[in-house]
Amino acid sequence: MRLAAREAMVGFQRAPMLSVLSITTIAFSLFAFGLFSLVALNLRTALQQVESRVEIRAFIGNEAAVEDVAEAMKVVGTYPEVSRVEYISAEQALERARTELAEFRDVFEAGVLPASIDVRLAEGHRDPTTVEAVAARIQALDVVEDARFGAEWVQKLYKIRNLATAAGVILGLAFATVAVIIIGATIRMAVMARAREISIMRLVGATDGFIRRPFLMEGFVKGVLGGILALVLTWIASIVISRYFIQTEFFDAKIALLGVLGGAVMGVVGSAVSVGRQIRKVT
Repeated sequence: MRLAAREAMVGFQRAPMLSVLSITTIAFSLFAFGLFSLVALNLRTALQQVESRVEIRAFIGNEAAVEDVAEAMKVVGTYPEVSRVEYISAEQALERARTELAEFRDVFEAGVLPASIDVRLAEGHRDPTTVEAVAARIQALDVVEDARFGAEWVQKLYKIRNLATAAGVILGLAFATVAVIIIGATIRMAVMARAREISIMRLVGATDGFIRRPFLMEGFVKGVLGGILALVLTWIASIVISRYFIQTEFFDAKIALLGVLGGAVMGVVGSAVSVGRQIRKVT
């Protein structure tokens, strides 16, 4: 392994421009993939924030006793699909309506809004089927006159989320495939530039594993350096977008590390494939 590392460093020194070109190509390929991933991450975050507002509003009958309402809230709070239950009095409902619908302020002067129980659903339980089922259970409670959750809005939100997920997976695989192809082609150029060296090594009896190791090590180093450079470029792009356009969320440490490791894997795989082809030609 030490000999392979030394040979990899020699390869860098022999063709510094080609090595820089390989690292830069890897970096920009991963940078394009990183930008897409950044957009996908922020789109998912935005959808999660919107989904967190999915709630069921159960209107309480005027004749309902306080004890019965409290018991109903306790029951609803035990549902596994529910994350929070909040009581909204008639006065609070009226004040909220006046604030959120200021243009219709005069309509609410009579104070005709009933009290309600607002139910927030837990993450993973906000699809239309689950929301409708929970609303039906709440509707069956004695103190509840009506339960509403904006069925049409929930349906549209769910469709948008599914569409965004499908598009993200398809485009993500496409970007990753293109990045692998470009990286493989770049590393292949570096291997072909050393075809004479590989031929000589085979003539003196070097095994395939011995020939591959320096190139795999070189591909690993190039992949790591390219991944780090791509991560820095993506971070700069995130800062620029946040400052001049819209606030964005950057990758956490785990995702950033996976990106760098992805570059390393691409470098190793590209080197292995390119060296294998060259060895077969010599054979």
